[in-house]
Amino acid sequence: MSSPVQQSAHTRDDRNVPSDLWTARDAEAYDSPDDPMFSPELLERTTLFLAELAQGGRALEFAIGTGRVAVPLQSRGVEVSGIEYSPAMVEQLMKKTKTIPTAIGDMATTRVDGEFSLVYLVYNTIGNLYTQDAQVECFRNAARHLRPGGRFVVEVLVPQLRRLPPGQNAVPFDVSEQHLGFDTYDLVSQRAISHHYRRQSDGSYRYSPHNYRYVWPSELDLMARIAGFELEGRFGDWDRTPFSSESDSHISVWRLPES
Repeated sequence: MSSPVQQSAHTRDDRNVPSDLWTARDAEAYDSPDDPMFSPELLERTTLFLAELAQGGRALEFAIGTGRVAVPLQSRGVEVSGIEYSPAMVEQLMKKTKTIPTAIGDMATTRVDGEFSLVYLVYNTIGNLYTQDAQVECFRNAARHLRPGGRFVVEVLVPQLRRLPPGQNAVPFDVSEQHLGFDTYDLVSQRAISHHYRRQSDGSYRYSPHNYRYVWPSELDLMARIAGFELEGRFGDWDRTPFSSESDSHISVWRLPES
């Protein structure tokens, strides 16, 4: 087996990648048992969904992070590889397992060896690429890794612009003693920033912004068509609840034609 941590020759220069680079401090604090996205029930549903789509083949996770999904998916018997932009996040993954080969690079251009039945991108990370061009290249990169008939899965929020008051560009999403978070939006570029103020043990606050680009389901479908995909299904959650105009997020599945 190749080394589990790889520096890909296909990765473009960091200065040209429109994505935030997570630091060691970010990575060390990422895994939190109190965060709902780490709940065993959610991960059970998520990995069941993905394992069924893999159909016994190999899976590749874009933005694998610390292995929140990849590790339990591997436990289901799926052979998983990953691509991750942040070396610090991969260091945390390697503390959990050294059996998931992971290339360090951006998900729009980085290539790994082999052919896959499934490429997946979860928890809004398509937005980490904060230009439209980079998001289109992400779809093309997924297609390059897939065998004919393979599937690309994206989990992402529906843009919450209905929560934006007229004349304002900021929406709070968490107000508590330990954390203040709000999003600011540029409605022209679809660029947004999540602003986080976290209370420290000494009573001070640490500020950490996160840049992203929000994207509509219909826009994702166009990106998929550019890359040669066909929409196979769209759901409101990992239980395959029907997607509707009231859904806060969606899990979309695109498929490469067999020929």
